[in-house]
Parts: sequence; structure tokens; C-alpha cells
Amino acid sequence: MSRLEQTSPDHGSRPPLVAECDVVVVGAGFGGLYAIYRLRELGLKVIGIEAASDVGGTWYWNRYPGARCDIPSLLYSYTWSEELRREWRWSEKYAAQPEILRYAQHVADRFALRSLIRFDTRVTDADWDEAAESWTVRTDRGDCIVASTCVMATGNLSVPNKPKLPGLERFHGPVYHTGQWPHQEIDFSGLRVAVIGTGSSGVQTIPMVAKAARRLTVFQRTPNYSVPARNAPLSDADIAAAEPVIAKYRESLESPEFGRVPANAFDAPVPERDAQWARYEQLWEQGGGGILTAFPNILTDAAVNDVACDFVRDKIRGIVNDPATAEALSPKDYPLGVKRICIDTGYFATYNLPHVELVDLRTEPLTSVTETGVETATRSFTLDALVLATGYDAMTGALAAMQIRGRNGATLKEAWADGPSAYLGLMVSGFPNLFVVTGPGSPSVIGNVIHACENHVEWITACLGSMRARGLTRIEPEPDAERAWMAHVADAASRTLYPKANSWYQGANIAGKPRVFMPYVGQGYRHRIAQIAQRGYEGFVLR
Repeated sequence: MSRLEQTSPDHGSRPPLVAECDVVVVGAGFGGLYAIYRLRELGLKVIGIEAASDVGGTWYWNRYPGARCDIPSLLYSYTWSEELRREWRWSEKYAAQPEILRYAQHVADRFALRSLIRFDTRVTDADWDEAAESWTVRTDRGDCIVASTCVMATGNLSVPNKPKLPGLERFHGPVYHTGQWPHQEIDFSGLRVAVIGTGSSGVQTIPMVAKAARRLTVFQRTPNYSVPARNAPLSDADIAAAEPVIAKYRESLESPEFGRVPANAFDAPVPERDAQWARYEQLWEQGGGGILTAFPNILTDAAVNDVACDFVRDKIRGIVNDPATAEALSPKDYPLGVKRICIDTGYFATYNLPHVELVDLRTEPLTSVTETGVETATRSFTLDALVLATGYDAMTGALAAMQIRGRNGATLKEAWADGPSAYLGLMVSGFPNLFVVTGPGSPSVIGNVIHACENHVEWITACLGSMRARGLTRIEPEPDAERAWMAHVADAASRTLYPKANSWYQGANIAGKPRVFMPYVGQGYRHRIAQIAQRGYEGFVLR
């Protein structure tokens, strides 16, 4: 089966499309679907392009065992249609991948979006024509589409990180990547399986594989903080009780204070250790990622964060029977929450099973993959199947996979040679009329991505509507405004504990990728970009 090249089923042969339109939208995940809907409502001719055979984006590809959202389902939903919100009923506190994919499919059907999307089609090139003020977009199916505007809704976690493991191509068994999982069910019953990686996808996959495998070996490079999900079915009473919480949350999104790091984080007092411990205990029993909101300064004050780290490590020691394994599973060299915190069901307890073994690659490095398994510096492991839970080329991977040429033929890769840069995370100087949904320099993956997508799509469509009304045809960020914004993004991160981890937030998981902290962790992002629009799109050049 999968040799790390799992692709979507082909919809069948079709003639190449040669067409003109107002906007090309690349991607049909939650950002792309909403962009196609809003742009169509604006009266624009829209063509969507999607590499997969269906909508869903990340949730189309991520079909690995145990895949589910780490944000409560009732919040991990669109807010733009009250009818949609009330007609869709989530079955669990944290929805699993199949249900989230069905939700995306329902949206596509409910709002008749499929006919606007070219599936099984991957964009290869996008070229800006200065004289015509338009983009020419080409695909691997031979399509050539000319559009005045291009919206890149390519997703933050859409390009799997395929590690260059020595000898991987020699392995005789199947190799699966969590980010490109086969569409049929994989049966690990009676097999000797290895999982490489203990990030979010590994933490979700490992307990599920352990239920079937004859033997499971987990190869861990960096241990991760993980908290219990306490997942459960949602009753009608649960949904009714959540209504005030949802209303309050939606109201908070537009607040100038909304953001991962609250305004009082830098002058909040450090609570007594016992008070902290009691609060963490309460949130641990409650389940979910609420521990990151326990105190306003948990992500800015090392003294507060240290207690949280001690608390989670204490929980790991209390769950995992073998002291050496518990020690290896306990993070020690970075603060809690500065990598995306994992939310699990039975992860640490899985290591108590007699057929599950943890290999700490920091003390026992992996040297090669062989025809029959994996070798470390000290021993060999015979395997029947290999699972790579090695994450993604986050934030920029999908954009880097295309050849995007802006003014004077300059490529986006060249513009980002020293690290990604985008004004407000929305546009890049030198690339007129090219919008990026949840791009570097925006909150994106720091919070609820589906609402970050909504925010950007609404800003972009309002911008295009305003330009149309004023007879304007072109928009591009001022280089100085872009530089100033990225300096602000870096400064906001530097005032927190985020830079203290080698995380995928700054590209540390990809060899050779420039280290730039990509998400915006400051306050009031939505409020700020709305003000910029109200001030005539300050920092942009419009013609």
C-alpha cells in the first residue's frame, strides 16, 4: 500500500480547462469553502482548485486511527450561518475525523459549492502579469486559468513532513504517514508496528494502534505535554447548556483584548504554588486544553509555567508504571504550551501495556531503516509496518510547493529565503492581488483555525467588495508596512515563552527551513485588521 505517496482517487479524465474568472481559490478546506461561498455571494466568478477528490482539506487527508479535533466540536464550527449551526448536530465533545469531514461535505452540499471546484487538481504555477494586472494559474491537469485575484487557502497543516530516514526506501513492509493516510481501514492485528513521532498525531494514533498490534514500538525524539480530553457523547442537554458559552465566546472574538496572551499577562501576580496546583488539578479532571488559560501569565512568566510543567510531569509519573519510561515521556527542556499542547485519550496509560515499548531517540539514536525493520545505535527491531507521525511543513509548505511568481518574475521562495513575511498574514509585498488565508504573521494555528479562516475570508471579501465599488483593480502591501508588521509579530512572541521551544511554529521540524516564529500571539488581531480596513487599508497600495 502506501509508500509515502498516497494520493486521492482520480475523478476520471477530463479536458484541461482554459478560462478566465475574477478569483481563483486554491484549496477546499474550511478556509477555501468559505472563500468560494463569500466570493460567489459578492457576485464574482470563482473557480476553486483542490488537490484532493473532495472537500475537507486537512480533514480529508488525516484519516489516521484516533484523528479528532483538539477544540470542542461546538466551537470548532462555522459561525457565519446560524441556520447551519442549528441544523448540524455534533455527536461528541471532540469530534473524530469522519464526522468533521461529513460536516465539511454537508457545507459544500448545503450551499451548492462543489460545481465551482476542480477536484483532483494541483496548482503548479501562478504568474503575475503586470500589464494585464492578472494571475495566470496552471495545474498538473493542464488547466490555464486567468484571474485578477488569487486566494491561497492552502492550509497550515497540509504538507506532510516526510523525514529522510536512511534506508527507508528499502523497508519491505507498508509505510504510512499520518498526514496521508489511506482511505481504506488498515488492520494492524497481529503485526509488529513502529510509530515514529509523538506529536499530536502520534499521541492520537499510538493508543489506537496498540489496541490491535501484536507489538508496538514507539520511537520518540521529543516528549510532548499532553492532557486528557475527557471525551464523551454530547446529549441534547449538553448542547443546550453550551449555548451561553458559545455566545460569550463568539462575542469575545471581536474584542480588542482577544488573543492567546491577555493584556494583564505581563503584570499579573504569581499565585501561590498550592493555588496553582489546585487549579491545574481541576482543569485536568475537566479535560481539554483549558490548562493554558488557568492563569493570565502562564505563557509569559517562567515561574508560573514551571509549576504547570511540574504538575503534568507528576501526572505522567502517576500514570506510567515504569519509572524510566515515565522519565523519558516527561518534557524537561521547554515550557508547557509553547508547542501546541496535545489532548489525548489514554496516551500515557498505553505504555503500561506489556506489548508496547518506548525508545528514546535522544539516548538511543535511530541509525537506519532496513528491509525488515529499524536499527538504533544499540539494537534492531523487526517490523511488519511503519507509521510516520512526523507532522507537517507547517504554515508555508503548501505555498512553497507551488512556483509563485510576482512582479518582475520574483518568486515567493526567493522573497521568503530568509523566512516567511506577510503583512497582517494576509498579503506579501511584490505579489499584488494575492491573498493568503491564515498566512504567517497571523494567529492561525495558535487558536481555533476555523475561526481564523472565517476572519480572513471576511476581511478579504470585504476588501475586494470595497475595491470593486471604488473602481480599484489592484492591492499590494507597502514593503515598510510589511517589515514593521513582522517586527511586531516577532516582538509579541519575544515577550512570551514561545521562542523557548524548537517548535514547528518556527519551522524547527524542517531541515534547512529558516527559523522565524510564524504565528501572531499578540492581542486584538481581528480588531487591528478591521481598523486598518476602516482607515482605507492603511499600509497597502491600491490602484
